[in-house]
Amino acid sequence: MPPAPRSPLLLAGLLAGAGAAHLAVPKPFDAMVPRALPGNPRTWTYASAAIELTLAAGIALPRTRRTAALATAAFFVGVFPANVQMAVDWRRRPAPLKAAALGRLPLQVPLVLWAKRVASTSGRRT
Repeated sequence: MPPAPRSPLLLAGLLAGAGAAHLAVPKPFDAMVPRALPGNPRTWTYASAAIELTLAAGIALPRTRRTAALATAAFFVGVFPANVQMAVDWRRRPAPLKAAALGRLPLQVPLVLWAKRVASTSGRRT
């Protein structure tokens, strides 16, 4: 079954929204940066925002969609440690917050698959 024609644009919108959120309200994202990474967490937060916005633009443009979607799949895998860090840090928070942090972990799988599907169908008429 081919993806909906809007699927790439929805993925681009998700990435753009995440990138904008990292810039507008960086503090919660700083806390998710794994402590094993060198340097200032804010630098990683802003770098993530720049990457997300770049990927969003790449997916939005049909000419660069395939490459950007593959890079997006890799990015979603790469940020998984931040979600693990959040789940570890939030394990003693109230149940709804703990559930949200744990829920982010399996959410990465459909995001990776979505990006790969966008890549595999790029260039095809839908």
